[in-house]
Amino acid sequence: MTNHKVKYRDLHHTMQGMRRQISDSLDYAATFVPRGTTPRQLFWLLKQYTVYKNDPPGVELLQSMPSLMENNYWGTPGAGDCDCFSITTAACCKVLGIPCRLVLVGQSPKAPSHVYCEVKDGGKWVPFDLVNTFYGETKKYRYLSVINLK
Repeated sequence: MTNHKVKYRDLHHTMQGMRRQISDSLDYAATFVPRGTTPRQLFWLLKQYTVYKNDPPGVELLQSMPSLMENNYWGTPGAGDCDCFSITTAACCKVLGIPCRLVLVGQSPKAPSHVYCEVKDGGKWVPFDLVNTFYGETKKYRYLSVINLK
C-alpha cells in the first residue's frame, strides 16, 4: 500500500502525486467496486466508507485507495481529505469506465483550497465531491480549473 507523507511543495508536485496514487489504486478499486455501478451508486457506496480528516499541518498527505480504506495515516479506515477522496473516486471511475476529471477550486488560481471530481453522468458533467453531503452538490468558488484525466 502506498501512503506518501511529504512536505507541500507546489500544486504541480501535488498533481503528479495524485496521478501516481490514482494509478497505484486501480487494482484495489477493481476488487472494491462492483461492475456496472452507476456514478450515483458509486457516490453513495464511497460515502459509506469515507470520513473527512484534515491533513497534518504542513503536510500534503496523498493516500492511495488501499491506504485510505485499510491502513491509513490516521488509523481510521476511510479517514482522509479531499485529495484522498478524489484519488479513490478517480480510480473507481477508471475501472468502471466512467469518464472522470479533477476540479481544482479556491479563491485564487495560485492557491486552490479544494479538489473534487466531476463524472460524466447522463451526458453531463456532474460534481462528485465526497466532502459534500449529496451527489451532484458542490460549493461555489471564485476560481475553478478542470484537469482531465487520461
